[in-house]
Amino acid sequence: MTKLTDAVSIHIQSPSTPLTELKFSWRLPFQKQAKALGDAWERTYADLAFRSVEVPGKMPWYTVVHDQNNTTCFGVKTACNSFCSWQVSNGRLQLNLDTRNGGDGVLLGDRTLHAADIVTTKKQGSENVFATVRRFCRQMCDKPLTVAKPVYGINDWYFAYGNNSADLILEHTALLAPLATSTSNRPFSVIDDGWSQGTDYTRSNDKFPDMPKLVGQIGKLGMRSGLWTRPLLAKQGEKKNLFIKGRGEVLDPTLDENIQYIKNIFRLYKQWGFELVKHDYTTFDIFGRWGRDMNQTMTDSGWQFNDRSKTNAEIILNLYRNIREAADDMYLIGCNTVSHLSAGLFEIYRIGDDTSGKEWKRTKEMGVNTMGYRMVQHRTFYEVDGDCVGLTTAVPWEKNKQWMQLLAQSSSPLFISAQTAAVGAEQKAFIKQCFDDAARPQQIAEPLDWLENQFPSRWKLDGKVVTFDWD
Repeated sequence: MTKLTDAVSIHIQSPSTPLTELKFSWRLPFQKQAKALGDAWERTYADLAFRSVEVPGKMPWYTVVHDQNNTTCFGVKTACNSFCSWQVSNGRLQLNLDTRNGGDGVLLGDRTLHAADIVTTKKQGSENVFATVRRFCRQMCDKPLTVAKPVYGINDWYFAYGNNSADLILEHTALLAPLATSTSNRPFSVIDDGWSQGTDYTRSNDKFPDMPKLVGQIGKLGMRSGLWTRPLLAKQGEKKNLFIKGRGEVLDPTLDENIQYIKNIFRLYKQWGFELVKHDYTTFDIFGRWGRDMNQTMTDSGWQFNDRSKTNAEIILNLYRNIREAADDMYLIGCNTVSHLSAGLFEIYRIGDDTSGKEWKRTKEMGVNTMGYRMVQHRTFYEVDGDCVGLTTAVPWEKNKQWMQLLAQSSSPLFISAQTAAVGAEQKAFIKQCFDDAARPQQIAEPLDWLENQFPSRWKLDGKVVTFDWD
């Protein structure tokens, strides 16, 4: 890479040596007052911010370096075949390519690995940092996948926390469906964890006796049906030779039998009548770590997949592509999925760790932070999902009301988890307005103080400046 406008494809051969990581370095001095922003491997954990370039650390996928006069971006294209991170320190820019298979080096044999494509850009004309980074995200993702109409609705998790049932889902749906007035874009009622027969995600438990019937009942109440699943977790009694060795009861996605099983899960949900599926945990189940714990190493060393010839990124991409194919026209929400490998395959992407129906602090930290720093990916990679409003009596309404407004007027998906006892006349009126906003196309929300505030409070929402009080 000799000029900023250059795009560089990285191809690797290593016929006999297990390949774990490659590092590329450029001399590229930045001003001492410059700040850098990176992304996250999967969801964020209240950890994104513009930080001094003097602060060491890996920045997954891309880095944005900003000083008073310039904004410069370095990244790799989505759907890459290695896990890529950037480091800025001591006048140098470094790109790290993790090519492991499991926790050890990949065995490429005679094939050539197309590991990554580097892309760069810098501020053009009078555009602000947000505009520059959004344009850069479009440069990184050639074919973003988005939705035909805005997605919004309800989810039971943040008041039920898995203690749900078909009756509770219908009660929740009946409570909130009348507040959605759009006749051309009906909301979703998403059934979260708690419906399956243990870890067998092809069978519902006694609390959910008839899933196709439940889908029909949700439809009669005025909502479309969505479902949560965890595709890599093996059902009880599954053959041990289908597991990733040494990783517990997690299905090895390099085995064709497992890929076909997972595809059949999604085909079954389609047959049941679901129009949206939220699939969860593929990053944690594969690596045994949350994204926040993957910056030094992605996973423990000493384990491999059954097929050792593919990198972790290639294996996950193949899994995601098969899920996409099996899902047909159902919308997919990727939760705890790898962000750069989800772009172009899933319409919606859960960008942050869980918000809360128990404490406001968690919603502020996980929700507001991720919206502030990942709205640049909204409709340039996928539709970004900042997670739910946990509308319960445990969380102050004056805070949840602001969080609901941000989501509803951001142009990103709005999902509400509403405890019946927390929904009075005031809440119903505001939810109705928020559903009306969320159902229609809007301008993309822009954080106005994200350069200095890790939890942005000043936003441009649908063309108007709004100031929130998160504290």
